[in-house]
Amino acid sequence: MKLSEIKEILPALEHVEFQLENGTFVPEHFHVTEVGTVTKHFIDCGGTIRNEKVINFQLWNANDFEHRLKPGKLLGIIKLSEEKLGIEDGEIEVEYQETTIGKYDLEFNGKTFILKNKTTACLAEDACGIPVEKQKRSLSELTPASGGCCTPNSGCC
Repeated sequence: MKLSEIKEILPALEHVEFQLENGTFVPEHFHVTEVGTVTKHFIDCGGTIRNEKVINFQLWNANDFEHRLKPGKLLGIIKLSEEKLGIEDGEIEVEYQETTIGKYDLEFNGKTFILKNKTTACLAEDACGIPVEKQKRSLSELTPASGGCCTPNSGCC
């Protein structure tokens, strides 16, 4: 989800809710403790230099059980970050701590923001030597080519 999308969604909401893919909700007393830009400059295993840039939201739970972040307040935090940090539109990545800090992509299901699990992948599979996964087929699916197959007593073997 892009920053521009969340800015369009927030004014229509009564509450801001975040939910993990497994159905667990982020406690409703969460705080958004950071909004910023994270830039990653790196080289992949194939030798290609890459740059990635995301808009980062950090969610945090405190012992402030009466806290409820309203959509207008989050929109204000976003606008302030755009003004003060020069943040431009981009993909949002959410940091949220369960047993360790996790990074999530963000989607919206019409009511709730969904923290989508991120995965790692090789960015240079062709240069890395990772074998292409072979298609698995059962022997019963293989059909003999017409005329090119040996049959018992045909003398081909």
